[in-house]
Amino acid sequence: MSVYNLNLKRLVERPEKYFPRNEILSREDDGSIFRYTYKDYCARVRRLASAFETLGIAEGEKVATLSWNTHRHLEMYFGVPCAGRVLHTANLRLSDEHLIYTINHAEDVALFFSADLLAQVEAIAPHLTHVRAYVVMDRFAPASTTLAPLHVYEDLIAAGDPDYVFPEVDEHSPASMCFTSATTGNPKCVVYTHRGLYLHSQGLCNADTMAISEKDTLLPIAPMFHVNSWGVPFAGVWMGSRFVFPGQRPHAEDLLKLIEEQSVTFGFGAVTVGIDMMNALQRNPRNMRSLRGLLFGGSATPASVMKYFLEEHGVVLYTAWGSTECAPMATTVCIKRDQQHLDDDAKIAIRVRQGLPVPGVEVKVLDDEGHPIPWDDKAVGEVYVRGPWIATSYLNEPRSAESFIDGWWKSGDIAAVNEDGILRLVDRAKDLIKSGGEWISSVDLENTLMAHPAVREATVVGAPHEKWIERPVAFLVLDPESAPPSDQSLRAHLTEHGIAKWWLPDEFIALPALPKTGVGKFDKKKLRAEMDAFRREGTVAR
Repeated sequence: MSVYNLNLKRLVERPEKYFPRNEILSREDDGSIFRYTYKDYCARVRRLASAFETLGIAEGEKVATLSWNTHRHLEMYFGVPCAGRVLHTANLRLSDEHLIYTINHAEDVALFFSADLLAQVEAIAPHLTHVRAYVVMDRFAPASTTLAPLHVYEDLIAAGDPDYVFPEVDEHSPASMCFTSATTGNPKCVVYTHRGLYLHSQGLCNADTMAISEKDTLLPIAPMFHVNSWGVPFAGVWMGSRFVFPGQRPHAEDLLKLIEEQSVTFGFGAVTVGIDMMNALQRNPRNMRSLRGLLFGGSATPASVMKYFLEEHGVVLYTAWGSTECAPMATTVCIKRDQQHLDDDAKIAIRVRQGLPVPGVEVKVLDDEGHPIPWDDKAVGEVYVRGPWIATSYLNEPRSAESFIDGWWKSGDIAAVNEDGILRLVDRAKDLIKSGGEWISSVDLENTLMAHPAVREATVVGAPHEKWIERPVAFLVLDPESAPPSDQSLRAHLTEHGIAKWWLPDEFIALPALPKTGVGKFDKKKLRAEMDAFRREGTVAR
């Protein structure tokens, strides 16, 4: 049998050969739309790949990006690894301290950045120990800057070789790297190989996962600086899909406008962004009929949000679960053959779960003694994952021993499994609330609260309690067009939806906005650390 090298050049050469006329679009800073074809895109990727020699960046060295979801960032996704270098998509929403740590820990020798982030790069540059070159991802250099040496991206492209031949990079070589979002301590680095990203991309094109195809118009809402924008840029390029990139700092209205005007078929991003989109649609309805679906992740999608999109716009919402360690896709929801006859509410009850392992991935859920839990949807345990694109260690990180055991990644997520093998996340281990010796799921409380018509967003954390050790406190963002709900009405709503009375939050605190992490999740760490300040800022329901 022949040996076939699974590297990323196989992915980018396919649309160059078979789909050269398909388009890639990108929202510019002024709101206009830039567009070009895969023929032009692939020529620019080759020009970019040839430029690393000019910059003095050797094979195997690390190249960082600090950029939004744009066509230039997509060029970096392939230009860097296909030239035998390693791409580090640095998270521009990290604190300066953590951003400096990640770039130094990765040993990045060059930093490519969006022009609007110049001040941020200038602030961290004196602390970067390995960076030898800066490249502004624009047509022109800034009028003045402290960065040196500074190159202009479009100058590198213009001087590059459109006929550059990609080297035959070994499939086990590093292709890209991402850092976790640092809920505790410094971020941890996961390195992805060419082989891992190739196989992960194949998984995303499976009909029972994302079903990415050449006929799709894809809207990557998930940041390209976070877990490879869920791997979709790699899979979409491989298929020759049409892309619509939302560009710099998109808001919900920007995303909805792109969906309507560019006939987007599939979009994906954080649940919090999905809620923002729902709220924007309620204020200003738009035509969403081109969508075959939206996939929201990062936290559990409330059934009320799924119901709204389906009933008001005919859009099915999909759920998936994964992490930086999983590249990120580990499970996706799939309505099975014998469930197709179910009504919409019954299907939503399946879709709010985290689903089945993606083909190629193995999942097990173990109790405190290390035994598999029964599939009765009652017993809970910690989720462990392994597979060809699942990490087996962090880069130069002593904490690896805590998270990887015998080839399995120990996720820290607590879940139950039903008789069909479908995963239901109960909570993060660190977010479970232990009250009087019993566990309370913040996820169940949050999803039920967000089904209340006056609640737009909700997150629940444990507050120290003298008698019960911890008690749940709910932080809410209310619908400004609804009457503020009382403590009594919120409690009644939770009880009516099956929440046990001893689970009911001790406090309901309304805030103008909930703090979020750099990847769009509710920032429970900040809420717990600064709870008294948030209590003073908020309004307590009575």
